[in-house]
Amino acid sequence: MNTPLFEVDLKVRDYECDAQGIVNNANYQHYYEIGRHEFLEHHGLDFYDLHTKGIDLVLVSIYVRYMKSLKGGQKFLCTIDSLEKKGIRYLFNQKIIRKSDNKICSEANAEVVSIVNGRVSKLPILDEAFAKYFQK
Repeated sequence: MNTPLFEVDLKVRDYECDAQGIVNNANYQHYYEIGRHEFLEHHGLDFYDLHTKGIDLVLVSIYVRYMKSLKGGQKFLCTIDSLEKKGIRYLFNQKIIRKSDNKICSEANAEVVSIVNGRVSKLPILDEAFAKYFQK
C-alpha cells in the first residue's frame, strides 16, 4: 500500500451505526469530508474562515465504493492518497482503513470546486497550497 499524502485518525461513534450495528453508509461521506477539512487545516487553510471571505469549497460529486463494514467503537484512518487538479476541479482520492487489521473499508473519489462570491472560480491559494501534489 502506498503512503498517503495525509491521514487523520477517527473513531466510530455509536450513533453512526444502523440497526445492524454497522456504520450507516451515509456516515462514510462525513468521514471523507472530515479528512478533506483536516487536510485544508494542515495546509494553513480553514474551511469556515474561507467562507467568511466569500470562498466556499463545494463537493460537486463523490463516488464511494464500500468493501468492509466498520462497527461501533472501531478506530480507523481516513486518508487522502492523491490529489489532482483538472481545470477548476480538485479530485481527491481517499480511503477509509480499519486500524485493527489495516483492511480498506471504503474508497472514494471526490470532486471539489471553489465558489468565490457566488461564482465557480479558480482559487490561487488552493493551487499554491497543493502545488506539490500536482503532477508537472
